[in-house]
Amino acid sequence: MYKRSTLWTLIMTITLTFALAACSSGGNEPANQGTGGNTTTNTVDSGSGGEGGDVTLRLMWWGSQTRHDLTMEVIKLYQEKNPNVKIETEFTGFDGYWEKLAAMVAGNNMPDVLQMNFGEYMTQYAGKDVLADLQPFVESGTIDVSKINEGLMESGQANGKLLGIPLGMNALTVIYDEQMLKDAGAKVPDMNWTWDDWKAAAAAVHEKTGEYGTQGLETGNIFEYYARQNGQQLFNEDATGLGYDDQLLIDYFQMTLDEQEKGTYPKLDVIMQHEAIEDQLIVHGKAPFDFRWSNQVVALTKAAGRPLKLAPLPGPDTAKGMYLKPAMFFSISKKSKQQEEAAKFIDFFINDVEANKIMNGERGVPVNSEVRDALAADLDETNKMIFEYIDMLGEHSSPIDSNFPPGSSEVLAALKEVNEQVMYKQLTPAEAAKEFRERAESTIKRAQ
Repeated sequence: MYKRSTLWTLIMTITLTFALAACSSGGNEPANQGTGGNTTTNTVDSGSGGEGGDVTLRLMWWGSQTRHDLTMEVIKLYQEKNPNVKIETEFTGFDGYWEKLAAMVAGNNMPDVLQMNFGEYMTQYAGKDVLADLQPFVESGTIDVSKINEGLMESGQANGKLLGIPLGMNALTVIYDEQMLKDAGAKVPDMNWTWDDWKAAAAAVHEKTGEYGTQGLETGNIFEYYARQNGQQLFNEDATGLGYDDQLLIDYFQMTLDEQEKGTYPKLDVIMQHEAIEDQLIVHGKAPFDFRWSNQVVALTKAAGRPLKLAPLPGPDTAKGMYLKPAMFFSISKKSKQQEEAAKFIDFFINDVEANKIMNGERGVPVNSEVRDALAADLDETNKMIFEYIDMLGEHSSPIDSNFPPGSSEVLAALKEVNEQVMYKQLTPAEAAKEFRERAESTIKRAQ
């Protein structure tokens, strides 16, 4: 775990650095995180004339089709520059990813390089002792982190080891269709909008168009924000239990249930029909709001084919709830026989300017300061908006919570399950809050 003060210093450094670079040039899953449960496996043909095949790396990540396509381009570039390396790839949606990884760990068949998430999943896999300590590769210079802030590097540490190299930084955001809201006479979000404003705008769009007023909310991340904006936390400070009053979760469940009853909030069967980022309701003009991570805006906007805007989550006390986070990490399997080559690939991914121009901020604001400077002059309008949003949150957010206890991934899965039971009216909000607390505290106690 890293200290909050250190990460807060990092956040200000990164956002201010990029802002200066952008100015000088004149000029980047859960909230829903992926393409559903499908898995795609590929071997990249670099097209090079090299002998190839001397080293084979397996690489796995979660994400959208856009992330997949861009990552494959970066891999092709790496293979062109390293013709002795062949990279076999697998990608899937966020939920399917963790199921697949768990099966791989159980079967002793992990990929060499894998995407890893901050918080509950880093805690879980650190506890399983299946990730390699990357500090020796940093010390040898194989992975050059000299242009990455120390605080951000600390976010990849767990159990006294460096288990992940950060790939970017992002934040929760509300993506909205400004034109759809204006056509319905609804208020456009600003820095001071509230949950009541969200509900009123959703109702106005639904009444005017007959479409939904919002996409559904991903309970884990959004309720964590909801607790923070109300001066509480999902987990308590010493990571031994929950950190909020049950009434808060009851209120959250009731809010979303009420919106579903009004027809402004889609039922779960509709949400599950639109799991892929490229198939979200806002893409098809069937809802004006979508809640997700800022690094997913590139894929969402590309799929929509029209301008979308960003706002922080609804208030009051938005700054207390909002936070910036490491977007994700690359980790290396502890049992990989190709750790040196895996480390070289990670170094290339975070430090090569050409590779980062291909990725174009899809995994969040680049972590290497020189890469950020190089990208600043050529940002498209979508990435410029994303980077400015991250910069704005540097002054309007609070330190991230890092107090995820062992078993927290199971806890968050339980939260998702009881939320579904509320939306299907199998449990009342009060019954669901009680059941979740019992399950969560039992899980945490068992995992201590």
